[in-house]
Amino acid sequence: MNLFKKMFKSKNPDSKRYKREMAMHLNGKALKCVLEKKEDGIEEVIAHDGSIIVKDDELLVYASLDVVLRTKIADLSAWELLSLEGVVITAPDLEHDGTVRSIVAYYKYWRKLES
Repeated sequence: MNLFKKMFKSKNPDSKRYKREMAMHLNGKALKCVLEKKEDGIEEVIAHDGSIIVKDDELLVYASLDVVLRTKIADLSAWELLSLEGVVITAPDLEHDGTVRSIVAYYKYWRKLES
């Protein structure tokens, strides 16, 4: 990321620009596993081995040979874990009748490799 973009990065998580930048940051990330946060506070593993894909104006979480979550980028609420091991995504899921779901996707390779 160049210095200009880093200096003027959107900091408002509700803005369209922030959501688009976050989606592009997540695009192509390989996933180790995906957990879903249930309403009673329990996290359940729902998929293994996948990736996050941006296609047109949608973000897809694909794992275990299935689409785990598909949402519009404009409806996305996402933030990375403090450890940078993964991302929490809360959004209406177009694959499951538009119900709002909250998932935690853990990256397979979360450390930046020096080139």
